[in-house]
Amino acid sequence: MVEAFTGNLDLASLTLWLFWIFFALLIYYLQRENMREGYPLEDDEGNVSANQGMFPVPDDKTFILPHGKGTLSLPSGQKAERSDLALARTNASNGFPFEPTGDPMADGVGPASWVIREDAPELDARGHAKIVPLAHAEAFHINAGRDPIGLPVVSADKQIVGTVTDVWIDEPESMVRYVEYELEGGGKRLVPITMCRIKSDRVSVVSLYAAQFAGVPATASGTQVTKLEEEKICAYYGGGYLYAAAGRQEPQI
Repeated sequence: MVEAFTGNLDLASLTLWLFWIFFALLIYYLQRENMREGYPLEDDEGNVSANQGMFPVPDDKTFILPHGKGTLSLPSGQKAERSDLALARTNASNGFPFEPTGDPMADGVGPASWVIREDAPELDARGHAKIVPLAHAEAFHINAGRDPIGLPVVSADKQIVGTVTDVWIDEPESMVRYVEYELEGGGKRLVPITMCRIKSDRVSVVSLYAAQFAGVPATASGTQVTKLEEEKICAYYGGGYLYAAAGRQEPQI
């Protein structure tokens, strides 16, 4: 006697099977949604990797951007990766570090690396630039700590490289993001507040030596900084902690 398929089926077992089917579909959906940026995978040299995994790249989904900035379709609309980096292999096998072939701070590799972000300022909820000079923010003033405006900027080799002319604030967060200074040879630059030390008689920047301040990326505007400019500025100072001098690349005791 052949038992019917539904012979052992009851509400409890049906609920359990429906849960497992739903859970499997949820994992499939979430994994594909997680692949909207950065896929298909690439190897160390920028070629499409052979191990893409068991999940296919999702179909395009169009997102409406805020403040009238149009739409963005992913994954096809993701920004192109940087190519032709000044790096060379140190081993034929994958997984080994690459070493710079030029000036790593100028080339933007290693600790000085940056990604291609939108070349437009970050906006607040009302569509205004978040980060602005204090001189253009009438509702703000410095009421705690040392006001750095007018202090000299001193490099890691104890050289005066410029003078602080302003600070740039994040208006929605009510905090200083950058210190602006005028170079001795002319031209204004920004340094992230987290990468300088404001002292009673100077602003100290230990990541760079005097000769390297001229290479700090400048902003195209004197009243706003774009996300791409922020990326390059922070990367340049950050790279200096390792690349500003050959001795910094040696083991420290």
